[in-house]
Amino acid sequence: MPENVQKVDHYSASIPNKTGEGARVLSALRDAGINFIGLWAYPSARGKAQLEMIPENSAALPKAAKKAGLAVSKKQTAFFVSGEDHPGAVADSLAKLAQAGINVGAIQAVCGGAVRYGAIIFLPQKDVRKAAKTLGVS
Repeated sequence: MPENVQKVDHYSASIPNKTGEGARVLSALRDAGINFIGLWAYPSARGKAQLEMIPENSAALPKAAKKAGLAVSKKQTAFFVSGEDHPGAVADSLAKLAQAGINVGAIQAVCGGAVRYGAIIFLPQKDVRKAAKTLGVS
């Protein structure tokens, strides 16, 4: 099974790092019909947590976030790579980018069950066009 590569929109937001805040924000976004391709959160500045969001419907997120009292960052572009899991699946995509002279800023990858994997690749926005060409995405 060949890998699938898509350009995706990425937003960040800062929330208080306290019990229930993530549930409150994500429940409000759920109620607004927001579904995520990728989502992770981690502690950041003192008393804050950072949300990294890859929405399925990018156009709907800013309005839903505002209604939930969440200030989101400017939209950035990232790449979602998915396919059949195998040793080196993520290394293959990173090797293509390295050969093109593109430095990856961050990556998040997970196994999606017995045979699937997915990864979000973040890179400097100045390299998006070159990365898209390298990864075979329009």
